[in-house]
Amino acid sequence: MRTAIVLFTRDLRVHDNPALSTAAHEAERIVPLFVFDEAILGSAFARPNRVAFLLDALRDLDASLTARGARLVLRSGDLVAETLALARDVAASAVFVAEDASGYAQRRQRRLEEACGGDRTALRVTTGVTVAPLSSIETSSGNQYSVFTPFYRVWSRAPRRPVESAPRRLSMPAGVSRGRMPTLSRLVDGSPSPELPPGGETHGRRRLSAWLRSGIVGYESGHDALAADATSRLSPYLHFGCLSPLEVTCRAGEIAGGASFVRQLAWRDFFHQLLAARPETAHEDMRPRGDRWSGDRDALEAWKNGQTGYPIVDAGMRQLLREGFMHSRARLIAASFLVRDLRVDWRAGARHYFDWLVDGDVANNVGNWQWVAGTGANPRPNRAFNSLRQARRFDPDGAYVRRYVNELAAIEGSAVHEPWKLRENVPGYPTPIADPT
Repeated sequence: MRTAIVLFTRDLRVHDNPALSTAAHEAERIVPLFVFDEAILGSAFARPNRVAFLLDALRDLDASLTARGARLVLRSGDLVAETLALARDVAASAVFVAEDASGYAQRRQRRLEEACGGDRTALRVTTGVTVAPLSSIETSSGNQYSVFTPFYRVWSRAPRRPVESAPRRLSMPAGVSRGRMPTLSRLVDGSPSPELPPGGETHGRRRLSAWLRSGIVGYESGHDALAADATSRLSPYLHFGCLSPLEVTCRAGEIAGGASFVRQLAWRDFFHQLLAARPETAHEDMRPRGDRWSGDRDALEAWKNGQTGYPIVDAGMRQLLREGFMHSRARLIAASFLVRDLRVDWRAGARHYFDWLVDGDVANNVGNWQWVAGTGANPRPNRAFNSLRQARRFDPDGAYVRRYVNELAAIEGSAVHEPWKLRENVPGYPTPIADPT
């Protein structure tokens, strides 16, 4: 074919991007396109942390495409209408796009199929957002797995497509209006977290190389140690597709001790497969339990602001506000505290995480929240995390708490994990707002 459009969504990279590499192989010329989708920017996605990271990633993607002979074309408005308008302008024979899991992404794909069919333009849907293609890991009866362990066994044995190299050269039609990169303030109100990581494939690949070189070896034994910060922090780059989950899986799997980290990537695929099969679980219980939730707004606000009086919970919530990131163990502790101790609906917690997390992605965020609440893919639905025991186990000397809770910076050792004594010794630190589970 002469000309094809590559529609970037959550695959903002040139390395191992099946939509880009396939289009570059099959078409003489390509038009790389990103649409600032009014439906997404008018939704819960439009939060400063994620939009700031997105703009970084797009600028980096444009630089990578420019180095190969193309440029990123930017449009704003309805994604389907803008894509088809550009396809007509450049006489494109096909549109290449990566599949995705959310209900919105599935509706968007159906709209693209219908619009492309009406214009006699082929729509080519590729993999790239997950390691295994969505809906490819099924039970013997053809259903999606709803428990992780059997899913993981099949996922681990499933054949993998080859990792694609970045195209060396790209050819683009002349005269295509590129559009302008909008500012953050034009797209969203508010300011991002002060310690937000930089976005983009270049930073993501640099972080990945450093992680594989010196971090992953100790992951299995140290990833739950809160103060050690011994996790990869690759999740924002995976969420925006600045890194290929398949490439990360393959490279990590070649390193001694990498299996534990690869298992976490399998969890990511698991939650994406579940959401793709049941998109309504983004806001509905996967396994309703008839829970009666508290409507205590004061308790919810205290939790959001890291003012619960439980230092380990407050540290996690303040890390979230400061960095747009929270340690994975802290996420579980804080989530369990909200739903088990405060009896607040998991959806309220998921919305707050989604407001601040740079890696906030519907599949992982909702999947983990429903797992904690016992309404999702948890074979032990009554499981709860006792925040005090978790603190003593995963932050035994209190270093994580002191890092994020300034009021407690002078409290020595494990004394920071004694909330009922702290209210007597630390003026201004809140009294615990609930009894522990």
